Amino acid sequence: MPLSVPPAPAPALRSVLAALGSPTAVRGARTPVLRATQGPTSAELPLPVHELDHITATGTSPTKLTGWRFLIRCGERAVAAADTMLTPDGWAFSHFCEGPYIASAELALRHAEAMPKPYQPRLLSVPELYMLTLWLHADCSDDGADGPLAPTDLLVPLAPAPPGIAAHRPHRAADLLPVLTHRLTPAPLLGSPA
Repeated sequence: MPLSVPPAPAPALRSVLAALGSPTAVRGARTPVLRATQGPTSAELPLPVHELDHITATGTSPTKLTGWRFLIRCGERAVAAADTMLTPDGWAFSHFCEGPYIASAELALRHAEAMPKPYQPRLLSVPELYMLTLWLHADCSDDGADGPLAPTDLLVPLAPAPPGIAAHRPHRAADLLPVLTHRLTPAPLLGSPA
């Protein structure tokens, strides 16, 4: 079933297109693949990026929208991503990036499109674990900026996932979040009382 991709804010898209059109921004990017591209590039598949600040045994903090990420295509393949961020003046281009996220996100999105139920795709960052997941939100009527992480939403860890967590395997949020809580719990020091 097709994914219900929320529209990105127009200023976010304009800022990414302006950066793509700026030889200075592209040459200054730490993305060798993007700098080496020949031919036109396009910004596609905008996904809202939410951050999960804190995970505890009693639950999670609410997510907050921190930006929008666009895949940058050259020809038939995605070569980089462009991130935007919210500033006091509105949405603005932040930076270009590349690496394993690009192929991992494309693979996870292809698998999500084959699911029998429609979802709204988002990205969920878990900074405490240096982890990025494809968040498949069940309520497709949300605008991408709002909507809490529901227990029945699916989270698909993107590669590279933290040790012990399989990349590209969908998990219900209610099932994965407790696992992440255990990943964050520090192991007791040798000789300390348990």
